[in-house]
Amino acid sequence: MSGRRLPGHGLERGRPVDIVVDGVTVTAYEGESVAAAVMAAETLALRVTEGGAPRGYFCGMGVCFDCTMVVDGVPQTRTCMTWVRAGMTVEHQLGAGAGAPDPDSAR
Repeated sequence: MSGRRLPGHGLERGRPVDIVVDGVTVTAYEGESVAAAVMAAETLALRVTEGGAPRGYFCGMGVCFDCTMVVDGVPQTRTCMTWVRAGMTVEHQLGAGAGAPDPDSAR
């Protein structure tokens, strides 16, 4: 699943690795953030507020906390500041930390 990645443009990707996003294996690349890998896998919402509002990538520098997800069991992980590594597990976050089954259902 890498439908949103742009080919070419002189970009050299790192080594491909597999990560698991909400139980689905996704190809990511060393050197990219978890946020980039999840968004490239066709999911723009990275978490859902307790009120059901989807949130995604916003500031890209770890200040806004809109990109938090549960990474390797740790809630509130800023995915724009977390680099992909082989075998990591990522879950969409509901509110302050519980995994959300489907962020697209909030639309």
